[in-house]
Amino acid sequence: MRYSLAAMLFVLCYSAAGCTKDPKGTKPQKEHALNPDPAAARPGSLGFVGDSTDVVTPVSGGLVLMGGGTDVDAAFRWMIDRSGGGDVVIIRASGADAYNPYISRLGKVNSVETLKIDSRTLADDERVATIIKNAEMLFIAGGDQSNYMKYWKNTKTMDAINYLLNVKKAPVGGTSAGCAILGELYYSGENGSVVSDEALSNPYHPNVTLYANDFLKAPFMKEVLTDQHYVARGRQGRHLAFLARMLKDKGIQAKGVAADEKTAVCIASDGKATVYGKGKAFFLMTDQNKNPEVCESGQALDWNWKQTAVRVYTITGSDEGSGSFDLSTYAESAAKGGTWQWWWAEHGKLNMNE
Repeated sequence: MRYSLAAMLFVLCYSAAGCTKDPKGTKPQKEHALNPDPAAARPGSLGFVGDSTDVVTPVSGGLVLMGGGTDVDAAFRWMIDRSGGGDVVIIRASGADAYNPYISRLGKVNSVETLKIDSRTLADDERVATIIKNAEMLFIAGGDQSNYMKYWKNTKTMDAINYLLNVKKAPVGGTSAGCAILGELYYSGENGSVVSDEALSNPYHPNVTLYANDFLKAPFMKEVLTDQHYVARGRQGRHLAFLARMLKDKGIQAKGVAADEKTAVCIASDGKATVYGKGKAFFLMTDQNKNPEVCESGQALDWNWKQTAVRVYTITGSDEGSGSFDLSTYAESAAKGGTWQWWWAEHGKLNMNE
């Protein structure tokens, strides 16, 4: 009877210590906490998949510019590989947590969490910024880039994203609106979207709202303005008008990187870009000695220069990754796997020629 009572006391004491035995029964192990309570310590969290224990994995920098529409699996795997299998964070200002199960199925990561940051109060919350800083991979979902500018610019969230880009050098990507804000030059769309015919007919249309060097600072995105849904929505013309405005108004020899839907431009830490997916990516180069002939409010854009206004390199994507374009130099001789064209605007009409 004494041995039975002693055994019971041992079991009770052991249970109170919060321990369990390992599978071999040789030593106790601390129990892992399950997913965290988002409402408690993770404001803005829409959901969490994986291990709540923060990990630190070796990361390799990289940037993904995705054109919207169907997501490009290969581009996410490219980012996951550079994350070292660490913690993945998705940020957005609207929508749900659909990226959590999607990304967790594509590769081995410690966790995936979505934050809905839809106010400046949330964007300036230190806990939100810490979650972002602790990520080994960050992806900015689609939506409305004017909300990202309105809620995130000049907040701790902006600082945290720039920390990942330039200090921690973790892979960062964005699709559609998320891609739009990754260039240091960007189109906000805050007055409503502008289509190519409107922008070419009047580069100073009220919906042409452009900003420079006041938000995110991604590597190789200096003086770069991105665009998305490119061929699907016929945005080549408006992109040309945006670059004309940058050259005319700000004296910036602007460059453009654009991706069609189902397409992603993956830029490695050395500036070399490869194109994944089903569509095309475009790399646009302007010349500071070729200002638009006519770029005035209420007048159609003329940017001709004998049909050599803007140099454009086009690469068609693939599941394995196609082509190569060096964003560190924009050297024509280094471009591979694509084709060169000249683009120009004549009386508000876009023209293209090989």
